Amino acid sequence: MRGVWGAVRPHVVRLAGAGLAGAAAELCGLGLIAAAAWLVARAAQRPELAALSLAIVAVRGFALAKGSLRYVERLAGHDAVLRALAELRGRVFDALAAAGPGSVPRGPDRADRTDGTGGRAGRGVRDGDALTRMVSDVDAVQDLLLRCVLPAVAAVACGAAGVVVCAVVLPSSAVVLAGGLLLAGVVLPVAASVAGGRAAARAAAGREVLAVRALDVLEGAADLAMFGASGRFAARAGDAAERLERAERSGARVSAMVAAAGFVVQGVTVAAVIWVGLRGGLDEVGVAVSALTALVAVESVLPLASAAQRLREVVPAVRRVDALLAAPPAAGPRRPVGVPRGPLDVELLGVRVAYEGGGVALDGVDLRVERGRRVAVVGASGAGKSTLLAAVSGEVPVVSGAVVLGGHVLGRYAPGDVRAAVRGLAQDAHVFAATVRANLLLARPDATEAQLGAAAARARFAEVVEALPEGWDTVVGAGGRGLSGGQRQRLLLARALLADPPVLVLDEPAEALDPAMADALTRDLLESPGGGTLLLVTHRLAALGAADEVVVLDRGRVVQRGGHGELLAVPGAYRDLWEAELLAA
Repeated sequence: MRGVWGAVRPHVVRLAGAGLAGAAAELCGLGLIAAAAWLVARAAQRPELAALSLAIVAVRGFALAKGSLRYVERLAGHDAVLRALAELRGRVFDALAAAGPGSVPRGPDRADRTDGTGGRAGRGVRDGDALTRMVSDVDAVQDLLLRCVLPAVAAVACGAAGVVVCAVVLPSSAVVLAGGLLLAGVVLPVAASVAGGRAAARAAAGREVLAVRALDVLEGAADLAMFGASGRFAARAGDAAERLERAERSGARVSAMVAAAGFVVQGVTVAAVIWVGLRGGLDEVGVAVSALTALVAVESVLPLASAAQRLREVVPAVRRVDALLAAPPAAGPRRPVGVPRGPLDVELLGVRVAYEGGGVALDGVDLRVERGRRVAVVGASGAGKSTLLAAVSGEVPVVSGAVVLGGHVLGRYAPGDVRAAVRGLAQDAHVFAATVRANLLLARPDATEAQLGAAAARARFAEVVEALPEGWDTVVGAGGRGLSGGQRQRLLLARALLADPPVLVLDEPAEALDPAMADALTRDLLESPGGGTLLLVTHRLAALGAADEVVVLDRGRVVQRGGHGELLAVPGAYRDLWEAELLAA
């Protein structure tokens, strides 16, 4: 697992220190019990106090050292693991971001998140799967280190020390203890792994399915309600939750049985050590020391059974993370050309994009947009507007035809250069749980205060910032919690404008705003889009007189194009949309 190891390796010294501290803490616990057993049993014989002084000091020393070493183990272990997880999560995010487009587009316009196939991130990875890999699968690395590896190191050290102590007291008791340790530390973990393996696999698969279906319900709530599909999708999520619950209950039953078996092995081992000690002629001091030493030694290896069960659960998750990190980046040209400076012209030559299952998103689209032009794309819901923007930015694969950017097809550029050159506002743009300033700086980390203010003003977001309690430093929740729908949209638009790429693509930038503000904002964007070529998708037509050209899509095809007034002057799809807008006003 080289990808995961790459994130863990810089912190291996801390992990090794945590492992040694944990093993030392277990040894101190063993020494504490052995010394205390000897002290109590020997004190019952009423010797001189001087004969007990060393044992008294040992008990105090072991007790203090055990607590201190346990603290050091927890501190060093969690510090190392959390540092490694932070590094690993960043690498996973980079791998998902650098991945090429999935094998199918997301679906027609806004319905893409509720069509039953879900969104995709990277190479055909669904949004819910990507979320699982970012959160649950990466967290599995933490359990692998803290709940599997470190306890195993401590168990081996303490078990070996217990055998040594019993061997010093009575060799035959050491043999009995070794047998008990093999049962508790090898046989039970193997049995737990085999018995709980199927349940663990079902639980891991159930968590993935539940994550995907829950995300469908949460992210697509509005669309599901509009199409009357909320109950059906909620029922699917409920079924996934029930299956996961059954799998976890099955695993819990195995854990309970293994834990009970462990206590039985521990008790039988201690009883056998006592019996061997009495048969071997040990006095009461030797019997007490060997019995309590066996008790602690076996207890130290009992966690290996639960660790083995957890190992069966986390290994597939760790492998998924490693597979993502080890996967080659999106295929690019051997000798990529550089993206020209300034605004770029965009051309679609017979572009065809298909959905999974055979549906057509774009059907032979031919469109040329000269550099620096401001073009609006309109059409009914599902006409292919958002898919057109996704094809221009390289986010969806083209079945046939070609997308030409700045005189070269997209395949001649490095994927990262395309993402930098064609940017903007997409329907699934995300607001992170961070300050307003941090959310905007994602577009341009080196932006000055003046650039932030200018982008916010163009997006009509400056007045929102002024009204926020902490201004630019106000923290908003994930997805824009704490902001209204219109405020969230203007924040995202300000971020897109701050980037000011060679080709700016805006998908419904005035969504969630009242009609008057939406039209005014759209008009401003068309009149002063910035320094690049502008492709703007909108369902509002009133402000499109400011556009250089309007392109009308219907069922994935360009059916009309021209100026706003020119299109209104002839019967057709555009005039039908205009009349529908007037009726809805």
